[in-house]
Amino acid sequence: MLDPATVVTIGELNRLARQSLEREFPLLWVAGEVSNLTRATSGHVYFSLKDAAAQARCVMFRTRAQSVPWRLENGQQVEARALVSLYEPRGDFQLNVETLRRAGLGRLFEAFARLKERLEAEGLFAIERKRPLPRFPHRIGIIASPRAAALRDVLAALKRRAAHLSVILYPTLVQGDRAAAEIAGAITLANRRSECDLLLLVRGGGSIEDLWAFNEEIVARAIVGSSLPLISGVGHETDTTIADCVADLRAATPTAAAELASQGWHAATGELASLGTTLGRTMQYRIDREQQRLDRLSLRLIDPAAQLAQTRSRLALLASRLDASLANGLRRHRNRLNRAALGLAHTVPRTEKRGGHIRLLGQRLAAAGRTRQQTRQGALDSLAAALAHLNPEATLARGFSIVRDAGGHLVTDAASLVKGQTVSLHLARGEARAGILATTPDHPSIAT
Repeated sequence: MLDPATVVTIGELNRLARQSLEREFPLLWVAGEVSNLTRATSGHVYFSLKDAAAQARCVMFRTRAQSVPWRLENGQQVEARALVSLYEPRGDFQLNVETLRRAGLGRLFEAFARLKERLEAEGLFAIERKRPLPRFPHRIGIIASPRAAALRDVLAALKRRAAHLSVILYPTLVQGDRAAAEIAGAITLANRRSECDLLLLVRGGGSIEDLWAFNEEIVARAIVGSSLPLISGVGHETDTTIADCVADLRAATPTAAAELASQGWHAATGELASLGTTLGRTMQYRIDREQQRLDRLSLRLIDPAAQLAQTRSRLALLASRLDASLANGLRRHRNRLNRAALGLAHTVPRTEKRGGHIRLLGQRLAAAGRTRQQTRQGALDSLAAALAHLNPEATLARGFSIVRDAGGHLVTDAASLVKGQTVSLHLARGEARAGILATTPDHPSIAT
């Protein structure tokens, strides 16, 4: 406290008065009508708040003024959250305004809070109560104003994401005194007709007064009583209404509501494309694998002509080896004869005395050579006859044929054939196809 005898300056007095006001009066809400509005180049806003009895100067600095969601004008009824202060240089009493709201919003917020608390206590906001949304709805009901931009946004989003979906509009007011009753009636009508799989309740953004119809209890009760699942897309992302709380799903905007409703169809398009790609890759992999398997099997198959060629080559090799063996035998005997002749040449004097014996031995040697050659020639002829007997072409030339079934397998048993079956015949010259008229099983021969 100041001493009454102390002399102070006007500046000190105004400073003490400001400090006293700011200390004694906390931030409080002040209601009044805007007048004398002035916007400074700095961005600060100056105005007066008045009622029938008095008025007070107000200042709202630029950073605070930018947060007001509407354009402030003279004559508007507002409620200001302000600090009671004093402008020291001029000694003017003023209110430093922190935030503004339209008059009556305080009562609306209180009503909103009370209803929300009561409905929440009843369990209307519980997750367990909410209905699951159909993943693939075929018909969607939209509760909206026919002239609203929100409806156009919803229709555009549905056309873009799932153009095949049918849409039914339940027109209603979305603002005003009769809006809540009409919205509730539209929800009831949609349930009574039961002609859609899913409901969208949508409206564009606005102030709390503009959206108040969606905070009415009658609308909340209608949503809870709906047998059809409902998505609420009211206002902007920052707006929250009672309808959002009781709806089965809340969307940030009307467009987001349409996207949530068509999410299953939209995702299925991508899933189908992915499955198609996977199926194509799997089919190509199977085709490639079977082609490789076919290539490996084809390497194991030998054509009859190739088999005959292999047999011919083997016969030629055996004949060549036989000729070589005979030539070697004759060469060995010739060498022995030559050695014997040389031996005889060294004993000429003695051979003259035994000329008859030598001639006899020569005759015997010649006879033995002819006998040996005849024996070898007989063996050669026997081998050639055996090889000729094994020649498949010789067998086919005698009137026989090779029988194969439709799968290319050799047929060796009549029991493996059925009447009407088609077989292929490989003949000595060319091939033929034949049909089976009848089969006779092989009976064991009777022993004699």
